[in-house]
Amino acid sequence: MPDQTRYRIEGSYYEACNCDAICPCRRQNGMEGGLSTYGNCDFILSWAILKGHSGQTDLSGLGVCMAGTYDDDEDGSLWSVFIYVDEHASDAQMAALAEIFQGQAGGNILFTGNISKVFGVKRARIALDHTKGHETIAVGGIGAARVDEYVDFHGTVSCGIPGHEHPGKESVSSLSIKDGPLEWDYKERCGFSTDFAYWS
Repeated sequence: MPDQTRYRIEGSYYEACNCDAICPCRRQNGMEGGLSTYGNCDFILSWAILKGHSGQTDLSGLGVCMAGTYDDDEDGSLWSVFIYVDEHASDAQMAALAEIFQGQAGGNILFTGNISKVFGVKRARIALDHTKGHETIAVGGIGAARVDEYVDFHGTVSCGIPGHEHPGKESVSSLSIKDGPLEWDYKERCGFSTDFAYWS
């Protein structure tokens, strides 16, 4: 029976941000998280799409990254972001992924409701390695992140971006970016890796 969903993408996920590990935003052993370590969050997120489609457009094998920032003191803690799409994406794939990751295609990609400003959606040379314990992100000469070491935690850790139904591994991670208004270089902060599945 053919898949009747508007879109479906699934694969692996890795993120890093400037909070201390374990990121206080995480849910730990089912307990809700709180505010950022330093009152603001600078982050880079990555999705390696192992299998997916939007309508008749195949999205398998593509990478997407998002870099952004928000302030805990701002009402709603709304995000300002860049979205980077794999340079190998066709025009149709680019359009589909831009729509999905801006929340315009609906579905269970609920974190997109936090986005208030999109600085740009652009193609980039994206290299993602989501091998457990060795996760890395490289976005051209713009941004990067890497796992320094996993955090030894006995219990479950989850994040709302891939969804709390996808618990994963917390890490000490480093991250950097230099693109327009986003510029930072953090060492030994936090990261999280798991799998994901979004659909509408």
